Amino acid sequence: MLRQYELVERVKEYDPDADEALLNRAYVYTVQKHGTQKRASGDPYFSHPVEVAGLMTDLKLDQETIITALLHDTVEDTLATIEDVEEHFGPEVARLVDGVTKLSKIEAMPENERAAENLRKFLLAMSEDIRVLLVKLGDRLHNMRTLHFIKSPEKRQRIARETMEIYAPLAERVGMYEYVREMQMLAFEQTEPEAYATITGRLAQIRAQDHGQVDAIALAIKQALAEAGLKVEVSGREKHPYSIWRKMAERHVSFEQVTDIMAFRVIADSDLDCYRALGVLHKTWQFIPGRFKDYISTPKNNGYRSLHTSLIYENSMRVEVQIRTREMHHTNEFGLAAHWAYKQGDRPDGQVGWLRDLIEIVDASHDAEELLEHTRMAIYQDRIFAFTPKGALFQLPKGATPVDFAFAVHTDLGAQTVGAKINGRHMPLRTVLGNGDVVEIIKGKHAEPQLSWLGFVTTGKARASIRRAVRLKERDEVAVLGRKLFDEIAARLPAKIGKKAIREAVKRLGLEDEDELMYAIGANKLPDRDVMEALVPGSTAGTEEQSEWPKQEKAISIRGLTPGVGFQLAECCHPVPGDRIVGLRKAGAPVEVHAIDCLELASGIDADWIDLSWGRDSHGAIGRLRVILYDRPGTLAEMAGLFAQNHANVVALEQTHRDHPFSTYEVELDVEDLAHLTRILSTLRASDAVAQAERL
Repeated sequence: MLRQYELVERVKEYDPDADEALLNRAYVYTVQKHGTQKRASGDPYFSHPVEVAGLMTDLKLDQETIITALLHDTVEDTLATIEDVEEHFGPEVARLVDGVTKLSKIEAMPENERAAENLRKFLLAMSEDIRVLLVKLGDRLHNMRTLHFIKSPEKRQRIARETMEIYAPLAERVGMYEYVREMQMLAFEQTEPEAYATITGRLAQIRAQDHGQVDAIALAIKQALAEAGLKVEVSGREKHPYSIWRKMAERHVSFEQVTDIMAFRVIADSDLDCYRALGVLHKTWQFIPGRFKDYISTPKNNGYRSLHTSLIYENSMRVEVQIRTREMHHTNEFGLAAHWAYKQGDRPDGQVGWLRDLIEIVDASHDAEELLEHTRMAIYQDRIFAFTPKGALFQLPKGATPVDFAFAVHTDLGAQTVGAKINGRHMPLRTVLGNGDVVEIIKGKHAEPQLSWLGFVTTGKARASIRRAVRLKERDEVAVLGRKLFDEIAARLPAKIGKKAIREAVKRLGLEDEDELMYAIGANKLPDRDVMEALVPGSTAGTEEQSEWPKQEKAISIRGLTPGVGFQLAECCHPVPGDRIVGLRKAGAPVEVHAIDCLELASGIDADWIDLSWGRDSHGAIGRLRVILYDRPGTLAEMAGLFAQNHANVVALEQTHRDHPFSTYEVELDVEDLAHLTRILSTLRASDAVAQAERL
C-alpha cells in the first residue's frame, strides 16, 4: 500500500502545482473514516481507496481525481455524507464522489433493478464528467485484483460477470486497453475456471519448450526492417488466455488449431514509417488475406490507432504484428486518460459521442431490464464501419442494419426512416450491413418508428428509441380511447360536465392533468364509478352494485387507432372492418377487440366489456381462411391466382392436412373489410380447384 508521502510525491512529479495540504487531508480523512474496517483479504479497508488513488497517479490525473479516488467509498461505507465531503474538499470533489458512489437506498431492490439503478446514476454522472468513469474503472480493477479473497463463489461469479459485461467494455470504449486486458483475465479466471486453467497450462508448456523462439522472431522482424533503413523497437508476447479462449469460441476450434498464439509489436517513429514497415513485412513474409486492418487511416471510436496484420513465418507459423508510433502506443494503452491536460482552465471532455448515445439510452429505457440490455448493446466491442453518401464514417456493432445506422447518425433520422439504399441499391431495412458499405437513408416526413423493427435492430440506441416512440404512441392512442370513454361516462351523469368539473376531478383523483385522466380511463386504471364520483360527487350514491348504474349507450369508434398499439385485434377470431365487435378492457393492456360471436369472449368475463365500432372508412386487417383444395397439380397456383385477382396479399400460408384426394391450407390475408373477405370466399367456392372454403 502507498504511504501518504509516496502518494503526494507521485502527484507532485507530474503536477507540481497540486495542493499538497489538500492531498494530505484527503488521505488522513479516508483513513479516519474507514477506521478499523477490514477487507476480505484482512487488509485495512482504507488500503483499497489508497491503491485506487495510486492507479489514478499512474494515469497522471489531476488532484481532484486523486482525492475522489481516496474518498470514493467513504459515503457508501462510512458515516460520511456528500455534504461532509463538500465542506472539507469543495463542490467539485463532492460531485465526483457522488457520481462514483453506489446508491445505498436501493439495497431492497431485486439484484437486476439495483444494478440498473447504479448503472443509470453512474452513466449520468459520467456524462457530466468523464473522470467519474476513470475512477470507477480504477476501483473495479483493484477489486478484481483482490477478488480471490471473497469466500462466496456466487459473489465472485457475479462480480466477474458484471466486470466482463459492463466495465471491461467501458474501458475498451475509452481505449484503456491495459485495464481491459487485466479485467478480462481476472474475470475469465472466475467465470471459466476450467478453461482458464487449461489455457494457462498449455501456454506454460509452450513457454517451457520455446527455446527463445519469441525473441528470435522479434529479432528477425527488427533486422528485416533495419535493412530497409527503418529504426524501430520490436517486442513479442503471448496473447493472454481470455483472448485465446474467445478466438477458440468464435472459430469453434481447439487450442491446437489457434495458430496465431504469438503477437509482436513494432514501434516506429512516424505514421509514414508505420506504412513503410508494413510494406517490408509483407514483402519479406507472406501475409494472411483478410487479416489486415488499418486503424491509422480509420481509427476506432475510442481513438485507437495502429496497423494490424498476420504473417506466415517459417514452418507455417502464423504471427500477428501490430505497427504503431510511440504516441499511438501510449494513447492505445491508456486511451482517454492519455489525453489529460493539467493546465488551469482545461476541462475533461465528458461529451464523447458514444457517451451521448448512452445518455439517450438512460432517458429512453423504461425499466431495469431494458437499461441493462441497451447499455450492454451500446458498449459491445465487435464493430463494422459504414459511410454516409457524403463520406461521414460511423462505427456500428456487427449485425447492424440500416435502421441502426440511421439512429447512429441522428435519433430524428432513425425515427423518420422509410427505406434505405446500400451501395446505391434499394435494400430491405433488415439487411445486415458489411464493412465499408455506403448507406443512404430515405426518410418520410410523417414516418414513425415501427414495433417490428425491434425484431432486427442490434444497437442499444436504436432499440431504446424505438421502444420509447412506441410507448409514447401507445400512451397517446390509449388517451384518445380514454377520451371517447370519458364522453360516454359523462353522458350518463345527471349534469353537464365542463372544464371546471374535469379540473376538480383530476385533483380528487390525485392525477397531474387532464391527459393523465384520459390515459387512466383508457388503460382501465380507473373504474367508471370512480370517474363519475370524481366529476359529480354523490352521483353514484345508492348504487353499490355496478349493475345498478347506467351503462354505455352507444358504440365507441376505434377509427384512427393503430392495431397493436391503441388496441389489439384478437388472434382467436381475427375481426375485420364490418364485423360486429366488442372490446375487452384489462388494466395495463391494450383493449382486445373480438368479433361479437367469438367463443373466446367467455374467458374475459372478469374484464370490462366495451361496445365498439370500426368507425367510418375503417379498413385493413388480417382475414383467416381454411381452404380445402383438390390434391392435384396446379390447384395451389390457381388459389394464389384468385387471391391476386381480388387484390389480397398472402401474409401466411400453411398446409395443415393432406388426405388424398384433398389438401387443407390455412391462409392469412391482408383484406380491406368484411365485404372484401366475403368476395374472396365467394370466388374460392366457385372454383373447381376448391372443395371447401370457410372463414376461421
